[in-house]
Amino acid sequence: MAPGGLKRPTTDEMAKPARRNDVEGKRARRRRQVIDAAATVFAEKGYHGASTRDIAERLQMQQGSLYYYFPSKDAALEEVCRAGVADFVEGLERIVAGPAPAGDKIRAAVANHLEPFGDRPDYVRTFLFDRHALPRGARREVGALSRRYEALLERLFAEGVAAGAFRPDLDARVAMLAFIGTCNMAAMRGRSGEALPLHRMIAGFADLILAGAAVR
Repeated sequence: MAPGGLKRPTTDEMAKPARRNDVEGKRARRRRQVIDAAATVFAEKGYHGASTRDIAERLQMQQGSLYYYFPSKDAALEEVCRAGVADFVEGLERIVAGPAPAGDKIRAAVANHLEPFGDRPDYVRTFLFDRHALPRGARREVGALSRRYEALLERLFAEGVAAGAFRPDLDARVAMLAFIGTCNMAAMRGRSGEALPLHRMIAGFADLILAGAAVR
C-alpha cells in the first residue's frame, strides 16, 4: 500500500500508457505511409487514372486493408490535397508575423512555396493538378485554405508598399497572382523532367519578383 492509503500502481499498469503510445505511434506512421503512397500514385497517374488497387500494390498490402485508413479514393485525395496546401499556409503565416523587412519576407515566402516541391513533390502536384476532382464539401474546405494563402501573400506585398520598400503603384493582388503563377511553374517543369536545382529556382524567382516590385 502506498503512503496515504492509496494503492501503488503495478508494473503492468505503469507500462500500459507507454505501450498505448507505442501502438498509436505505429498507427500514425503507417497511416502516413499510406497517404504518402496515395500522393505518389495520384501524382504519377492523375486522380482519374489511379485506383485504390494501385495504392495497395505500391504498399504491398491487400486492397481491402486500405479502407482502415480511408473509406474511399475521394477521401484519400482530400487528405493529400489538404496536406498539400496546409504546410504552405502555416509557413506563410509565420513569415507574415515575423519582424523581417518586406524584401526578406518575400524571399522567405518564395522558399516556403518552392521547398515542398523538393520535400513533398507528390503532394504539391496532386494539389495543383487534381484538386478539382474533390467532392464539393472538401473542395470548399481546401479552397478556403488556398484563399487564406492568397490573402497572406497579398498582405505581404501591400505591407511592402506601405513601408516604402516596394513601388507605390504596385497592385498587391496582381503581384500575388504573379508570385503564385511564377512559382507554380516549377511543378509543371518538374513534371516534364526539366526542373532546375531547387536553390537556383528559389534565388532566381525571388530576384525576378522583387525586381518587379522594386521602387523605380
